[in-house]
Amino acid sequence: MQETFTHKNLNINLTINGANKYTKISYPLKYGMYSEIETREFIFHFNLNHEIIRAKGKNKEWIHPLEWLKRTMGNDWIYYSSGGYTGVFEAIGEYYLPNFQYPTNALTGGRPFKTRAVDKIIRTWHSELLKIAASACVTNEKIKAFLSNAAANSPDILQKKADALYSDPKERVTVLPPDARHVDYNIIPLNISTGCLYNCSFCRVKTGCTFREKTKNEINEEIKRLKQVYAKDIVNYNAVFLGQHDALNADKRLVLYAAEKACAEFNFKNSYIQDNYLFLFGSADSLLHAETDLFDKLNRMDYKTYINIGLESADQETLDHIGKPLTEKKVRQAFQTIRKINTTFENIEITSIFVMDESLPSGHMPSFMALASESTPKLQSKGCIYLSPLAVNAPSREKMFTFNRIKAAVRFPTYLYIIQRL
Repeated sequence: MQETFTHKNLNINLTINGANKYTKISYPLKYGMYSEIETREFIFHFNLNHEIIRAKGKNKEWIHPLEWLKRTMGNDWIYYSSGGYTGVFEAIGEYYLPNFQYPTNALTGGRPFKTRAVDKIIRTWHSELLKIAASACVTNEKIKAFLSNAAANSPDILQKKADALYSDPKERVTVLPPDARHVDYNIIPLNISTGCLYNCSFCRVKTGCTFREKTKNEINEEIKRLKQVYAKDIVNYNAVFLGQHDALNADKRLVLYAAEKACAEFNFKNSYIQDNYLFLFGSADSLLHAETDLFDKLNRMDYKTYINIGLESADQETLDHIGKPLTEKKVRQAFQTIRKINTTFENIEITSIFVMDESLPSGHMPSFMALASESTPKLQSKGCIYLSPLAVNAPSREKMFTFNRIKAAVRFPTYLYIIQRL
């Protein structure tokens, strides 16, 4: 059966095999298997469920020919800009900078969604698709079926599918671990718990609910629903996020069960994308209470596991200021535990988050440097530290200079944490 179609300025390719391994590279890679529609004005990409996943303009109004729009499973549009390739990789560890339609804490980036070209694609992609599907020039039955299916995935339908990711709207992944950047944030969200231990007053992304771990039956139902939502396109995924905000605090048997079950049920061994990834959030308390046996078993699984711990500060006045119910002693203990785990287990990396803001108490930065620089005699390859600006929607060149000075002094890989949801 015909897989391609060309007529004047219309080109359709139903089967494109994109990159099959996530790679840090300075030109844009498109991952997974997908279909493409190219017109005089636009290029649209669709996943194996015939849902739009990427788009870009082709005319002179488009900001940059190598920059794209991406639609997430949560039905958000993200604009990936090159940032002129100046300092983007040093700042976030990736070559392309995500720009969002919702408020976030990014210190750099523009306002692409305010441009006419980007706004036009978001508003009109579906109407353009309907025109193509209705075109008399398309006669091949397989091409027509694809166009019909793609057109049926309207913005309203895509939002319904996004809502179906969770059994309860309160369980939406409002923040992804920063380490999910390693898979371009293409993850399957499996909530094995809800809520948070601390519900810190400074945090804008937590649910405010108390921590509760789910039962195995609930997890099985979550997996069943997720398989239905991801459907045929699940072959393009190789990563799972155990949510919500502190899955490490769940019983170790539940964590291990969910990780094993997800790998099997999502059929990661046959994924088009190489390697498997497991992402979790944790807290200082859940990390300190975790048994070594948990990490030993995770390390033996068919995953590269990343666990991100929100430490925020090693200064007591700062912890009190931001409303985080921890002691500085516990933060320092957690940081040392992170270092030990990272040197012990090859397939596990524990990363951490610290806040940054000029309004924080004077002891915050000296205490951070004592941990991240002075206590470590040489550069480390693991144990990435993410600095999270407290300000929202406040890009700042001055703060970027501050970040760069900190990064140069710290002996761990250090990047900005840009808050991104699914």
